[in-house]
Amino acid sequence: MASVNVRPLADRVLVKPLEAVETKKGGIIIPDAHKEKPQEGEVVALGTGKRDEAGKLIEFSVKKGDKVLISKYGGTEIKFEGESYLIMREDDILGIIG
Repeated sequence: MASVNVRPLADRVLVKPLEAVETKKGGIIIPDAHKEKPQEGEVVALGTGKRDEAGKLIEFSVKKGDKVLISKYGGTEIKFEGESYLIMREDDILGIIG
């Protein structure tokens, strides 16, 4: 994956949604407008981190390159150089795959 020149702030994470593998049963094709949003993605960049009440930096649970499960409606969708990404808080990531 090429380097992306977007750096999230604080406890935010930049995620590249992974396209769901489309399976067609009975030859029915579902239009793009009715497909569900992907719920898997790859972490592309991390913010600077969250701080606790004492000002100590809290480490991220995810790292760049992790394949993650994301909240269906979490994050803010952005387009950068023709690609779609999600910027979300680390809390919107449900788990790490693998």
